[in-house]
Amino acid sequence: MNPDFGLYQLGAEHEALRETVRALAEKEIAPHAAAVDELERFPHEAHAALVRTGFHAVHVPEAYGGQGADSVATCIVIEEVARVCASSSLIPAVNKLGTMGLLLAGSEGLRKQVLPSLAAGSMVSYALSEREAGSDAAAMRTRARRDGEYWVLNGTKCWITNAGQSSWYTVMAVTDPAKGAGGISAFVVHQDDPGFSVGPKERKLGIRGSPTREISFSDCAIPADRIIGEPGTGFRTALATLDHTRPTIGAQAVGIAQGAVDASVAYVTQRRQFGRPIADFQGVQFMLADMAMRTEAARQLVYVAAARAERGAGELGFISSASKCFASDVAMEVTTDAVQLFGGYGYTRDFPVERMMRDAKITQIYEGTNQIQRLVMARALLKG
Repeated sequence: MNPDFGLYQLGAEHEALRETVRALAEKEIAPHAAAVDELERFPHEAHAALVRTGFHAVHVPEAYGGQGADSVATCIVIEEVARVCASSSLIPAVNKLGTMGLLLAGSEGLRKQVLPSLAAGSMVSYALSEREAGSDAAAMRTRARRDGEYWVLNGTKCWITNAGQSSWYTVMAVTDPAKGAGGISAFVVHQDDPGFSVGPKERKLGIRGSPTREISFSDCAIPADRIIGEPGTGFRTALATLDHTRPTIGAQAVGIAQGAVDASVAYVTQRRQFGRPIADFQGVQFMLADMAMRTEAARQLVYVAAARAERGAGELGFISSASKCFASDVAMEVTTDAVQLFGGYGYTRDFPVERMMRDAKITQIYEGTNQIQRLVMARALLKG
């Protein structure tokens, strides 16, 4: 494995982007974050604000009506939105996840079907997992068979982020059961396709404003040109997709952690005990220093991974998994420390850190559990 992970440098446009997204998030997303979580409702205000500014799918190339932002810029958008509302950050994050395979392996005609509508404000979801095929994604049972000018899908996918809000779905299905992972193909399904249906929302610990549902296919017929790449290449495309999108989950985790750091700094400078602000106590200072240090380390790792993906560097598996794994572990540690610093108040919904702690947990699970990330990293190392 090549140990040179590559360098990146944020340009003035990246810093300007951060300022713009942060201002937008503070003004139009943060005020609704608590209600979005409490009521478990989709963050319509955030979606409207992000669509208006083009930040809902900032990665879409200019040729299809998007802004064509690079991978680091996309991570910055996700990070800054997640800093105030993790549920809302899944709008740009999952829009990239749902279209990455299309960008990597889809035909020009299929791109023109999907990407302009995404740039205009629609949403895309990604459907890989099933109840009995989570970490072992190749064990999926959803099937697709060719029938003349159509592919006909049957089966059920679970844990589908933003299902019911999205118009388009990138779906993995088995087209040749005899070939194992080599018999899996990728398709694009529209919400209006006959035989497609969406199940009830899951009741979740965190990111409760982002709906998670099952989606089902009952003789769901889609035009034959909605396949991504050649039959049997879907699983390879799925793995390549995750190499590009795991840093975006790292970016979400960094944003959650940064939000917890910022909230903690504000709180400890105001909270007084023993006649002085608790920020004066060395134990509190050490906790804050560690929280900020780990958050910054995670941010740098995420940006390096995103920069490598943007350059099309080979062997993305290690750095992509490392960025997601490290950043999500950091987010869980930092938000737990934030709750501790807030004391009893941190355990109440009157302050945002308990929400941040609940939201952080999923970053260690989705797009591959951190146990799977460690397997990916170890295999890359052992390949030499």
